[in-house]
Amino acid sequence: MELNLKNPLIFFDLETTGVNLTKDRIIEISYIKVMPNGKEESQTFRFNPGIPIPPESTAIHHITDEDVKDKPLFKDKAKELARVFEGCDIAGFNSNKFDIPLLMEEFMRAGVDFDISKRKFVDVQTIFHKMEQRTLVAAYKFYCGKDLENAHSANDDTRATYEVLKAQLDRYSNLENDVDFLSKFSMQNRNVDLAGRIVWNDNDVEVFNFGKYKGKPVEDVLRTDPGYYGWMLQGDFPLNTKSVLTKIKLRMK
Repeated sequence: MELNLKNPLIFFDLETTGVNLTKDRIIEISYIKVMPNGKEESQTFRFNPGIPIPPESTAIHHITDEDVKDKPLFKDKAKELARVFEGCDIAGFNSNKFDIPLLMEEFMRAGVDFDISKRKFVDVQTIFHKMEQRTLVAAYKFYCGKDLENAHSANDDTRATYEVLKAQLDRYSNLENDVDFLSKFSMQNRNVDLAGRIVWNDNDVEVFNFGKYKGKPVEDVLRTDPGYYGWMLQGDFPLNTKSVLTKIKLRMK
């Protein structure tokens, strides 16, 4: 089934130095940009992360320090990538929890103000887990009848994710071929920040989603425990989380 799109939908996948949103860096990004008329464009970029690639990460994606020593830094390509993503809805595999938050961290570190507040996010992994509970390799075999020969290659993972979503739409009659529907269906939490440290509750109030104030309204906590704001700004939280928290604090004034 071909996708029914109102906006361009960009599928993307990252290979990284690790899985820590605040400390790790992007080594490779691949994307497939699907236009409403079905036309596609794709590209892969590699970056020098500026930090050593741990052996355990290389064991997964097979990218070494030597492979990227002469590649540009992410910040050197950040504006170009932002233009690629501009105006697009965004799809990936586990992208809501990892790829999108880390990409936004890199944009913020590069000083690129990339607004995704009006974008829809489709997480193909969430759809898969709600329907079948497996991994991308198994999803590709299950839905597409193919073996994913080069798993953890950003380019192959991106193409597989795109094909899996189309196959999911063919398989499940209760899935609507509509990005608005798929975005809501693949959303696990109503996140305020990308990492899900702050979420909307059932009354559309921003509440903390971790720690001693879990479930407590952010504004209430900032009023009764003003030091908590400073603790979070100094803590090991993503830049996006700190930015969202600061906007709430400034709004209170």
